[in-house]
Amino acid sequence: MDKSLRIVGLDVGGTSMKAGVVDGSGRPLSNVTLPTEPELGQEHGLATMCAAIRKAIAAAKLQPADIAAIGVATPGTMDLRTGYILDPPNLKPWHNVPVRDHIRAQFALPTVFQNDANAAAFGEYWAGAGVGVRSLVLFTLGTGIGGGIILDDRVLEGEHSHGGEIGHMKIAFDSPRECGCGKFGCLEAYASAQAVVKRTYEALAADAGVSKLHTWPRTDGELSARDIFEAAAKGDALAERIFDETAFFLALGASNLMHVIDPEIIVFGGGMIAAGELLLQRIRRHVPRVAFPVPAALTRISFAKLGNDAGFIGAAGCAKFLLKKGNLGLS
Repeated sequence: MDKSLRIVGLDVGGTSMKAGVVDGSGRPLSNVTLPTEPELGQEHGLATMCAAIRKAIAAAKLQPADIAAIGVATPGTMDLRTGYILDPPNLKPWHNVPVRDHIRAQFALPTVFQNDANAAAFGEYWAGAGVGVRSLVLFTLGTGIGGGIILDDRVLEGEHSHGGEIGHMKIAFDSPRECGCGKFGCLEAYASAQAVVKRTYEALAADAGVSKLHTWPRTDGELSARDIFEAAAKGDALAERIFDETAFFLALGASNLMHVIDPEIIVFGGGMIAAGELLLQRIRRHVPRVAFPVPAALTRISFAKLGNDAGFIGAAGCAKFLLKKGNLGLS
């Protein structure tokens, strides 16, 4: 398929949703954002999704008849086969929302439905850091840790729509930390931005007042992962220890995926990559300690390139590749 193809991608978040028209090479032709306002109910949410799609088409100076397909990505628990959001914690009070069929009926276009982290991974695979590779793993590092796995143009969805939940792989069983999911020992409980802050406050409670983080200027009265990483870069010993441990935990996560998937590239995205190249260097340094020598040496480890656009670009990409294979119908 050439660049003349036009597909809409929609990435729905708990606060806002972003939509854009994307061409056949993954280049965005428009980019619009609307508030999600989940508290107004799922009917309002579905109407806002349709409005975002229409605005994206108009912003690209196109008509709905110019669009070949639509890709929609959302967070939360879902049934990818039926196209339903089930019980999304960040979109309450939504429950059993028929996203795919509603969008498909409104626009009479082939429509694909995908998890938001999977869509972001596909965006990086198709048009970002993974251009030209056959397999990719994305870790999204934010308040939590999400991600996705792509193998030969296919998202690893799993039998029950919950494949690729890499933030919840277990990395500790000796006095493991509790994760936001309610389980213990998850990667997210150690290496997410929230976990970095929690571990730092625990370390400061045992510190003799030496660390500069005791008096570090704080946004809204609280330390952030950015504060901690900046203190590490300025030589604070406690912050440096937290930073290095975080890189080690992420290297553990990366090595587990190397052993299970053996991907060509592992990509890190999300707000925490603002820590810069030093974070990648530390992860790369720790990987050989825990991974088999061959994948440790050959697997590329990089930062994501698409930023906040990865979700809607990837949603469009999922629609494009299924359209290419003839798997998107209107029935």
